[in-house]
Amino acid sequence: MAPTSLIPLALSFLLSVSINPTLPSSLINELNQPPPPDFPAIVSNNCLKDPSLRYCNSAATDITNIYKSTVVARHLCTASNNSDCNLSFAKIDLRSRPKVSPLYLSFAFFWKYCPLSVLSIDLSNNSLDGPFPSDVLQCTQIHSLDISLNKLDGTLPLENFTLLSNLSFLNLSYNHFSEGNIEGIAFFERFNSSSFLHSGLFPGDHHYGFRVTTAILLLIGVLVSVVSVVGCFGWVFVRRPDLLPSFLRRSQKFTLAMLKKSTDGFSEDNLVRRGERGEIYKGRLRGGLEVEIKVQRGRISVESRRAFDEECRVLVQLRHKNLVKVLGWCNQRELRAVVMERMWVCSVEGWLLGSPPWKQRLKVSMGVVEAMCYLQEQRPSVGYDLRTRNVMLTEDNEPLILKFKVLDQNTESTNIYKFGLFLLELVTNKRPHEAFERGEMGLIDWVSMHYPGHEKKVIDEKMKLTSTTYKQIKHTIDIGLACTDLSAGHLPTISHIYSTLRKVVHLL
Repeated sequence: MAPTSLIPLALSFLLSVSINPTLPSSLINELNQPPPPDFPAIVSNNCLKDPSLRYCNSAATDITNIYKSTVVARHLCTASNNSDCNLSFAKIDLRSRPKVSPLYLSFAFFWKYCPLSVLSIDLSNNSLDGPFPSDVLQCTQIHSLDISLNKLDGTLPLENFTLLSNLSFLNLSYNHFSEGNIEGIAFFERFNSSSFLHSGLFPGDHHYGFRVTTAILLLIGVLVSVVSVVGCFGWVFVRRPDLLPSFLRRSQKFTLAMLKKSTDGFSEDNLVRRGERGEIYKGRLRGGLEVEIKVQRGRISVESRRAFDEECRVLVQLRHKNLVKVLGWCNQRELRAVVMERMWVCSVEGWLLGSPPWKQRLKVSMGVVEAMCYLQEQRPSVGYDLRTRNVMLTEDNEPLILKFKVLDQNTESTNIYKFGLFLLELVTNKRPHEAFERGEMGLIDWVSMHYPGHEKKVIDEKMKLTSTTYKQIKHTIDIGLACTDLSAGHLPTISHIYSTLRKVVHLL
């Protein structure tokens, strides 16, 4: 059975009164109804179990607004196409919904009590005008915010933005904000220029249409004048695209010549590993970037080559600090290869041999679950391998998930199980297939046999323990066992695992 500490309290509160998903008109009617008689008791009970819920510090007189926020949450969860609102409310997706987006934005009581499970907000392409809707920034736990393709103006609420410590994706493009009020602010420096394209935040944004037209006319003139030169040198660039300037290069496609050049002709000195499914080489691109290249040889069908192309097109779009960056691929008749940026120094498996301190292990687990949240929100069809040998570490101990596979269906339950095993291995420093005859199940059974009550027998004996780290480790074992308990009715969701583990990190 999953430990009771993992029951999603926020969601049980939001779903405490059954309401069928309906149109906004019905939503308005519901908002005019008083809270049920037992609703205050439900709120009190939830706050006893989890005092971190946003409504727990509110005044008793605000019970009506708390109830209204739950009504809106249930409707909005369904409207945002979350997979199962009885289990998880992970995203607010109102993109291209100009008729209902202003309605939901007007519910200040909802944003005040924004559910902690919400990790992504998309309000793009809604023709929203006026100042930035600062109420949405009360969802301080979010990882992703897209408010592009609107008509918003004025200045940004800078102090509110800096509270979004977990934000890894931001898109303010194509709006009419005031110029210059974000330059030099550290928070916004974490995002690249694509987050602010024609947002109005930088000088000249408001005149980009004229500049684009002028640039196009100039470009046409230049192209006409140099067409003969392009004809002379085009064949070189087709055969060796790595000779192109970086701003013209299609980084996603690599030729066989480029791969041979970067690996000294697939030399044995650059061979990392050879297995049944192919070979892995390390290499260095023309600009000096270190890469790892996974190579498969032999002919395959046209359909298989097409499927390989489609999979790689998905992988090169993955962007998260805890995912290995896929730079591109090569797909030729006799050879297929995937090229990845090589930023790591070792695997988690090798790193654990040195018995690192618990604080670093906890940091690694948080990085992995943040990447899982990103993939679940942005690319739910992408599966991944969480064995410690396939999660790498940078010099700063940032984890990087190395192996991906694009599948035909959502793999959330499988990924949760893998993460549970990953946590248990971090705690115990035991490699399942080396330490136990039954492998993974042997590790799970061994931990379950000693926990709770004798957990010190399963904790890595070389780790130094304080009262705080001991509490954190016990909670982490809770999470690991809940994620691997296949006998339970359902596993905890990725978003709930994230919020629970985050509380463990901040445990005093």
